Amino acid sequence: MAFPTAVNSQITDAVSQVNTKVLGDAPAIAMGNLFVASSQALSNAAHNATNNQQQSYVTMQAATTQGVATLYAIDTSPVGIVTKDVLGLR
Repeated sequence: MAFPTAVNSQITDAVSQVNTKVLGDAPAIAMGNLFVASSQALSNAAHNATNNQQQSYVTMQAATTQGVATLYAIDTSPVGIVTKDVLGLR
């Protein structure tokens, strides 16, 4: 520190100490911000995975319902006649 100054040396020391503290805290604050950003990204990924799973269940249920409806809609008499013709039975 340069002496003599127009400002009281106690004030310059206090300002220097505050500046040093701010510089010393910067890495910890940066890591804290990184951890918060990472945790938010992972939370979003987990939420998206859950949502996608729920949507796939809805799609699979709709496909199953459509398949069962199609099976119930088939008339059994024509199926029996075609099966008999394919197998060559009388």
